[in-house]
Amino acid sequence: MKIYFKILAFARPLNRFVPKYAVLAILAVVFGLANFSLLIPLLNVIFEKVEPAKVVLEPTFNLSLAYAKQLFDYYFFQIFERYGQSGALQFVCGIIIVSVFFSNVFKYWSQRVMTNMRTYVVKNIRESLYKKITELHVGYFHDQRKGDIMSSLSNDVNEIESSVVSSVQVIFREPLMLIGYIILLFMMSVQLTLFTLIVLPISGLIITTISRRLRKDAKLGQTLLGNILSIIEETISGIRIIKAFNAQKYVNKKFDEQNSRYRSVLKSMWNKRELASPISEFLGVAVVVIVILYGGQMVLQNESDLNASEFITYIILYSQILVPAKNISSALTNIQRGIASGERIFTILDTPVKIEEDPNAISIKEFKGKISYENVSFQYAEKKVLDTINLDIEKGKMIALVGASGAGKSTMADLLPRFYDVTEGAITIDGIDIRKIKLSDLNHLMGIVTQESILFNDTVFKNISFGNEEATEEQVIEAAKIANAHEFIVKLEEGYYTNIGDRGTKLSGGQRQRLSIARAVLKNPPILILDEATSALDTESERLVQEAIQNLMKNRTSVVIAHRLSTIQYADQIVVMHGGKIIEQGKHAELLALNGTYRKLSEMQSF
Repeated sequence: MKIYFKILAFARPLNRFVPKYAVLAILAVVFGLANFSLLIPLLNVIFEKVEPAKVVLEPTFNLSLAYAKQLFDYYFFQIFERYGQSGALQFVCGIIIVSVFFSNVFKYWSQRVMTNMRTYVVKNIRESLYKKITELHVGYFHDQRKGDIMSSLSNDVNEIESSVVSSVQVIFREPLMLIGYIILLFMMSVQLTLFTLIVLPISGLIITTISRRLRKDAKLGQTLLGNILSIIEETISGIRIIKAFNAQKYVNKKFDEQNSRYRSVLKSMWNKRELASPISEFLGVAVVVIVILYGGQMVLQNESDLNASEFITYIILYSQILVPAKNISSALTNIQRGIASGERIFTILDTPVKIEEDPNAISIKEFKGKISYENVSFQYAEKKVLDTINLDIEKGKMIALVGASGAGKSTMADLLPRFYDVTEGAITIDGIDIRKIKLSDLNHLMGIVTQESILFNDTVFKNISFGNEEATEEQVIEAAKIANAHEFIVKLEEGYYTNIGDRGTKLSGGQRQRLSIARAVLKNPPILILDEATSALDTESERLVQEAIQNLMKNRTSVVIAHRLSTIQYADQIVVMHGGKIIEQGKHAELLALNGTYRKLSEMQSF
């Protein structure tokens, strides 16, 4: 139940809900129990078993069940003696109507309080989960499938709402009902009640066994659902390749396999879940029948302290125990499903944040001198990606990183904004280790344009001003002009307020890249990281994007990951990497003269 209480912790502060709910639930239970208590005088009137008046004086007020019973008896016998059997019947029926009305009013308001709590818990869980996802280091998402993360945010949270959180009102209210019924039953007959309670644990044991098995199925089911969402996400992203390679049959088969497995687990889970209700109902009715046989014999043989009307009321009351007992057993069964989802959610929430801000981090607002890689090594899992890198990047200079795929270029660039932390050594800005700088300040110093244009399903304006809520329309337009984007933007249907679709699919590749550059221009950072964005573009788009990049790099310190060497011939320094090490560095002409790796790369591209 540890997961259950961790989920309920999202309802803090509990004093917003619990006291109010407790009062309303208790009042609903009290009036609900009063309805059944009134059955005895009702049956006595109908069966003409009303005894002569025993109550002469009105009872003195005190907070107890005895006072309530004495007060009712006082007025009941007063009315019976004055208006006869018909008047007494009308009186009892009127009291029952009033009692049922208040019982349901308080039940409704208690459910409103619980609904408020349910939605509050789910909102907090989803917010915490989303916030945690944005805080986790980039490497975490290389190890996880998008489908699993999406499933946790959607299906797992919904499962918690429909099972764990919705069961809270049952866990709070139904035990009160159960205790109330048992107290009334003991007040009516101790001997009969003790006999009936012996049989109840059998039902609970069977339901508990079913619940344990249900939890295992629920956990496997959520995992398979994550697989399905991953396949769907991959299919949507790669639909062109699927069609181009006639792979529809393959992906359909892959999806059908996972879907069929999920169906089998879901069927097993629902079968077990539905089994809990009929079993509890059957066992409950069986116990009621045993009570009727046992208690009925006692009444018939005058061995019981209950008369016929009281015994009928006792049976009706006892049968009502089945309702809260059944609700509790169903809630416990549902909770097991929710706990399985809760475990998946807390796997994410409890993941340590590897890129943490130093408690004594200092604030820097500008870049003055140089960036230094000092004996930097980086290891991912068992693989060493960078090995003893030493490099100085002076302010205002353009540094180009070149080399074959897997040489460590992107990793070097990713270490600078702390997407990862170095394994050994240090990266410093103006002599300060970047791990000692506030994360917000470090990010403020840098702008990034990636090879793949990362845009969002929003307007052009929102994409350019992303992260800068105070940007004016004039500033956004100026940034777009510098990025050679203004001309095509104004031709869009709604100009700067045109929605560009998921990942900017309504735009061409060159247009998407120019929006990314405009976003970096608006941020106006002193340090730029450019994963060259022209390699996948046509000639005209490449010319426009390259011109925009040149505009962007003016008076800035730039780290460029170069794929086309023609774009970095005029870099202040070119760093050639291989196997995670720097093997050559210098200007374009100097590296050609070395007749080494850079010259070979240059000749291959020229050819």
